[in-house]
Amino acid sequence: GIWSAVRATMRDSPAKGDGSGATYSGYTVFAGELAYDSFDNGQVGYKVYIGPGQYFVITDIGNGNYQWYAFLARPADSASSTDMPDGQSKYLQEIFAGWSEEVHHILRVTQEHEIEQRDLYDRPPSAMKPWTDGPVALLGDGIHAMMPNLGQGGCQAIEDAFVIGQELGSATKRSQIVDKLREYQQRRLIRSAAVQGLSRFASDIIIRGFDTPAKIYRDEN
Repeated sequence: GIWSAVRATMRDSPAKGDGSGATYSGYTVFAGELAYDSFDNGQVGYKVYIGPGQYFVITDIGNGNYQWYAFLARPADSASSTDMPDGQSKYLQEIFAGWSEEVHHILRVTQEHEIEQRDLYDRPPSAMKPWTDGPVALLGDGIHAMMPNLGQGGCQAIEDAFVIGQELGSATKRSQIVDKLREYQQRRLIRSAAVQGLSRFASDIIIRGFDTPAKIYRDEN
């Protein structure tokens, strides 16, 4: 994944921290997954609530199960300095005070063990660095980790695997493998880099570009 030991060995760089190439996005996310009796189960699959410096996502993942994500603009490692004496759910209910009751309802029924927090990191496109070393190739988050806003992290890994399969499937002898893997990099480089950039752009637009919820003012004059 993003902290790939294979990539670190390939490039003689640390897997994490300074020099690893990973960049903190400026956002931390609380993620929950639970069995949830939503009033619109089977009717609405994806909901997004956006506000200044934060947003909340609820998604139906099937069979009565839901995931939700609370994205907050925070410094890196904010979990170590944030006091949550009543737990993560209660903390988020306070953070999202005044927001839709749908946000609060799913937060109230989520148990603490169903919530995880993690800081979000991504990587710049690896246009100038190799994806392969001999018969070894990187794919997915190991080479093009991206923000989750377009839902493309896993999709891009699947595309990588498909192209690798095509390239290796066309080899007629083992001596061609190294060149086939290099061709995989060339085929995937531009598209994956574009999706990486758009995913980061989408995050920045959502967090910094929208000053919502909207307020309606009546001109009494």
